[in-house]
Amino acid sequence: MSKKVIAVIFGGQSSEHVVSCMSVANVLNHIDKEKYEPVLIGITESGHWLKVDSIEEIQSGTWVNNTVEAILSPDAADRNVLLIDGEKLTRTRVDAAFPVLHGLCGEDGTIQGLLELARIPYVGCGVLASAVAMDKLYTKIIVDNLGIRQAAYVPVMREDLEDMETAVRRVEERFSYPVFIKPSNAGSSRGVSKAENREELISGLTEAAKHDRKILVEEMIIGHEIECAVFGGGQEPVRASGVGEILAAAEFYDFDAKYYNAESKTQVNPSLPGEAAQKVREAAIAIFKAIDGYGMSRVDFFVTNDGEVVFNEINTIPGFTAISMYPMLWEAEGMTKTELVSALLDHACLRYQ
Repeated sequence: MSKKVIAVIFGGQSSEHVVSCMSVANVLNHIDKEKYEPVLIGITESGHWLKVDSIEEIQSGTWVNNTVEAILSPDAADRNVLLIDGEKLTRTRVDAAFPVLHGLCGEDGTIQGLLELARIPYVGCGVLASAVAMDKLYTKIIVDNLGIRQAAYVPVMREDLEDMETAVRRVEERFSYPVFIKPSNAGSSRGVSKAENREELISGLTEAAKHDRKILVEEMIIGHEIECAVFGGGQEPVRASGVGEILAAAEFYDFDAKYYNAESKTQVNPSLPGEAAQKVREAAIAIFKAIDGYGMSRVDFFVTNDGEVVFNEINTIPGFTAISMYPMLWEAEGMTKTELVSALLDHACLRYQ
């Protein structure tokens, strides 16, 4: 049986560029080379698409100096990657794509839309699910209709900050301090802050507005930070892994605590009150289905000390680094990283059947 050619797309223009490179190295280390032939496409932070020759180039960062351009053709009759080396044009037909892109311009439906135009099957959620999950405000609107508890919130728009006094008063009328401020569209906790008072709220709103026009101010939830992996959709039944707990070294699990603080720890299948672990799994599946999820997602929750489950957010292209919870949770279920990557690619190939 001939190998399937897989366009593995990584990097990207978002603040998640470095994490994407960490994730794709792990994916490539666990792709079954007997079944799949990866074609590596790196997107620089400035948005330039380049052919990448090896995992070593990714790990060293030297791939950004490559000169061969790699353009994904939107022509559905071709399903080609166009490789441009000076005056030379080479067409490489691909069977599927694995976007390993986190954050904006990758996890938000943009790349997914291009792949839909090209009719190239791809790993992960489609345009709608990707766009909705990336936008925390619209995720909350959908989850509101499921009867699943989530942190109460006040939406604030960037233009509202022109009258900061009114914006702040609207938050203070709803919540007492402390509160959390989040950009609606940002990955890995970029632009997220905690405010203990009015001055910190103003500072947090100003910072969040640098990342997105829409901002959420949420009540503080005290509890265990819990994550659950989901797989399936379409012809494949949706199933959830066990749960994992984040033990953040910082006050909350921001970008630096997640990737650069060795004191941050994760624990698979922690002891939780009552039936909380099962409730997390059920809620994760319900939310994944509600956004029309496909392929994979990681769904994050809080579990309070009395066992109440509170939804936090859903990530449609979860991290795949050596410390990421998504592959770790499936490993705890008996699925190796190689088996997981193969399952994701096999499921992707069912997309248009």
